[in-house]
Amino acid sequence: MGVSSPAAVPDVEELIELSAAPMVPWEVVVWNDPVNLMSYVVRVFRTYFGYSQDRATQLMLAVHHDGHAIVATGPRETMEVHAQAMHDYGLWATVRRVAQ
Repeated sequence: MGVSSPAAVPDVEELIELSAAPMVPWEVVVWNDPVNLMSYVVRVFRTYFGYSQDRATQLMLAVHHDGHAIVATGPRETMEVHAQAMHDYGLWATVRRVAQ
């Protein structure tokens, strides 16, 4: 058996700074549709997001009058789950990056 020598380690000092990329928030947008009743949309926002009657009504009215409303903001993966839940309730929702 041969004698092993220690692995050569270069005599170099290198400072590497690692930092996480800033979290870019995403948002769930619920869009107006001709199918769902306003009372149903309020109920979905209250049931799923836990919004108060007043907040859910404000969001529903924004959907109705403005054509859409931002109903949640946060990490992309979470917003995708929320959008899928809105689809499961029969609402039209999309996920987009928050405008910077």
